[in-house]
Amino acid sequence: MEIDDIEPTAPMPPVPPEGRHFKIRGMDCAEEVRALKREVGPLVGGDGHLAFDLLKGRMTVAVPRGFPSPGERELLKAVARAGLAAEPWDAAPPRDERFWQRRGREATTVLSGLATLAGFAAHAVAAGGVAAALGGEAALPLASRLLYLLAIVAGGWFVAPKALNALRRFAPDMNLLMTIAVLGALGIGDWLEAALVAFLFGLSLALESWSVGRARRAVAALMDLTPQTARVRHSFGEAEVPAEAVAVGTRFVVHPGERVPLDGRVTAGVSQVNQAPITGESVPVPKEPGNEVFAGTINGDGTLEVESTRRAEDTTLARIVRMVEEAQARKAPSERWVESFARVYTPAVMGLALAVALGPPLALGGGWAEWFYRALVLLVIACPCALVISTPVSIVAGLASAARHGVLVKGGLFLEIPARLTAIAFDKTGTLTTGSPTVMEVVPLSGHDERELLERVAALEARSDHPLARAIVAYARERNVEVRPAEDLQILQGRGATARFNGREYWLGSHRYLVERGQETDEVRQRLAAMSGAGRTAVVIGTGDHVCGLIAVADAVRSEARPTLEALRALGIRKIVMLTGDNRQTAEAIGLATGVDDVRAELLPADKLAAVEELVAAYGNVAMVGDGVNDAPAMARSTLAIAMGAAGSDAALETADVALMSDDLTRLPWLIRHSRRTLAVIRQNIAFSLAVKAIFVILTFAGAASLWAAIAADTGASLLVIANGLRLLRR
Repeated sequence: MEIDDIEPTAPMPPVPPEGRHFKIRGMDCAEEVRALKREVGPLVGGDGHLAFDLLKGRMTVAVPRGFPSPGERELLKAVARAGLAAEPWDAAPPRDERFWQRRGREATTVLSGLATLAGFAAHAVAAGGVAAALGGEAALPLASRLLYLLAIVAGGWFVAPKALNALRRFAPDMNLLMTIAVLGALGIGDWLEAALVAFLFGLSLALESWSVGRARRAVAALMDLTPQTARVRHSFGEAEVPAEAVAVGTRFVVHPGERVPLDGRVTAGVSQVNQAPITGESVPVPKEPGNEVFAGTINGDGTLEVESTRRAEDTTLARIVRMVEEAQARKAPSERWVESFARVYTPAVMGLALAVALGPPLALGGGWAEWFYRALVLLVIACPCALVISTPVSIVAGLASAARHGVLVKGGLFLEIPARLTAIAFDKTGTLTTGSPTVMEVVPLSGHDERELLERVAALEARSDHPLARAIVAYARERNVEVRPAEDLQILQGRGATARFNGREYWLGSHRYLVERGQETDEVRQRLAAMSGAGRTAVVIGTGDHVCGLIAVADAVRSEARPTLEALRALGIRKIVMLTGDNRQTAEAIGLATGVDDVRAELLPADKLAAVEELVAAYGNVAMVGDGVNDAPAMARSTLAIAMGAAGSDAALETADVALMSDDLTRLPWLIRHSRRTLAVIRQNIAFSLAVKAIFVILTFAGAASLWAAIAADTGASLLVIANGLRLLRR
C-alpha cells in the first residue's frame, strides 16, 4: 500500500498555482524522491526545479525561463524510469484501477502467505509429515513448486520493480538484496525459503504502510467541517453561492443548526454557537452583533447575519488544515532500525559475497567451485529473513495485544514511541473531562427545596436541545422528578426563556439575564461568583418577584484522571500539561482537580501547536492527548498523537497515532509499559538474528558451513524470533 492507497473521503485540497503538478504513485519515502530527482531533474534544468510532497504523493515541476519545457509524455516516461507511475494532478484514476491502487499490496501479501502455506501443506502430505518436509527427505512435488512460485511472484510483485531500478542505478537497497536472496534460494533448490522470504518481506512492508494515509484523511475530515456553499443576502433575497466565491465584506445568513461557512462578524441576530471544533470550549458561546464567528462552528437556535472577514482559503479552519500539513511535514516518519542498518548491511553483504566468490580464486589460486559455494552460503545466511521479521512479528503481536486491551495503535512505529515519552500534554474537554455538561450543584433559594427547583427548571428545559438543558433534564429524571413541559414557552435569544408552569410565570437564564431583569441580590451575586470561580456555568430560575434558585453545570472531571496522572509520573513522565480553549477560571479548577503540572488556558489551535512545539524542544519525546479538531495541529506536531476514541472527532482520530477506544485514560500507563515490553522483545530478536549471522559468517570463512546448515540456521532463527515475538500475546 502506497501513499495513494487510501481513497480520499473528500476532494484533495487545492495546490499552489506555480508549475505543473503530478500525482506520483509509489512515492512513499526519500529513496523514491532521490530516484525521481535523478531521472526528472535533467529534463527541467536540475532537481532544484522539482518539489515533492510525500504527504500527498505530489511532484511539482517548475521549469525556469529560457529552458525548453518537456512535454507531459516525456515527464511521465522519466517517472516510469524511476520505477514509479505518474499522472496529472487533476486526472481521476479509472474506476477499474481504484481497488488495485488501494488494496494491491494487501492482496498480494495475503496471496503470497496463503500460497506458501498451501505449498508447504502439499509438500508435507507428499513427504508423509511436517518433519520430513522440513528435513528435505522427500522430493518437492510439482504442486508445491507451483504454489511456492505463486507465493514468490505475489510477494515480490511490488518489490521486484524497485529492485531492478536499484540494480540499474547501482544503488543497492533492501529490495535488491531480498530479490537476490529469493533467487539464491531458488538457485539452491529451497523453494520454501524463497517463498517465505518473499512473503515475510511483503508482510513487513504492508505493516509499515498502515499509517501512510492518516494525514490525508485527517485533512479531508477537516475540510468536511466547512459547508461548500454560503447563503448570501442580496437585495432580492438569499442565494446560495460557493464559499470560495464569497468576497470579504459580503453578508451571509446562517440558520439554526447550520454550520458557519466562513469566518465573519455578526451584524444581526442573537444565538448560541458551538465553537468546540475551533476553540475547544465545552459549552456553546452566546453571539450577538459585533461578535466573531468561525467557519466550521455550529449555530444554535437563532438566525445570524454575518459579514465575512476572511476568504475561504484564509479562515481559521483552513489555517488549521495547513497547520496539520506543516506539522506532519516537520514530524518526518522515523525509519525502523532494521532499514537504517540495511543501508550499510545490504551493499556490504553483497560486496562481501562477491569478494568471497572472486577474491580467493583470483588472488590466491583457490578453487572456483569451492569459493563460489562459500559465496552462496554467505548469501543464504546473509538473507535478512530473520532480521527483517524480528521487528514486524513482535509489532504485530504487540498491536494485537493492545487491541485486546482497548488501545488502537496505528502501526509499529507508534507502538515503540510510548516507551521513550518524557512529557504529555492533555486537552481538557473530552479528555481529562467527560466532554458533556453535568449538573454539579443545585442551590434552592427563597424557601424552595431541591425537588421543586428541579421540577420547574426541567419544565422550562424539557423541549430544548441545548447541551445544558439536556444535562438538567437528565439530572432531574435520575432523581425521579417528573418532567412536565411548561406552557407558553418563549425563547429569549442569547438570554434565556420564559414560560408558564402550574399557572405561574417563570423565567430562566444566565447571570447576564438576571442582571438585566434587575433581580440580582448580594447573596445571589456571591453564590454566582463562587460557581464561576469553580469553573461552572450557572443557570438561574425565578419569578417576577424573586429568584427561586441556581443550578451549576460543568464538564465533569473523569474519575480516573488523577490516578492516571500519578501512574504516569511513576513511570518517569517528567512533565504533564493541560491545554484548553476554555477560560482561565474553568481551566484552573480542572487543573487543580486532576493534578497536572501546568495549565494553559484560552488557547486557539495555533497556541496549542506552539505549546507542543515548546514542550518538544524542552523534553524531546512528547505525547499530545486530545479529542477535537482544534487539537489536530498540536497532535500532528507531537511525537505521539493520542486520541480519545469514542468521543474523538474524525480529524483527531485520523491525525492520532493511538486511539483509546473505550475513552479509558488508565490505558495510557498500560500503553507505556506495553511499549517497553515490546521494545525489549524486538531488541532480543535483532540481537539474536545478527548473532546467528555473525557466527555463520565466521564458519563460512572457516569452511565449516554448508548450504543446508545455513538454510537451517536462517529458518531456525526466523522461527525463534517469531516465537519470542508471539510471547507478547500472552501479556
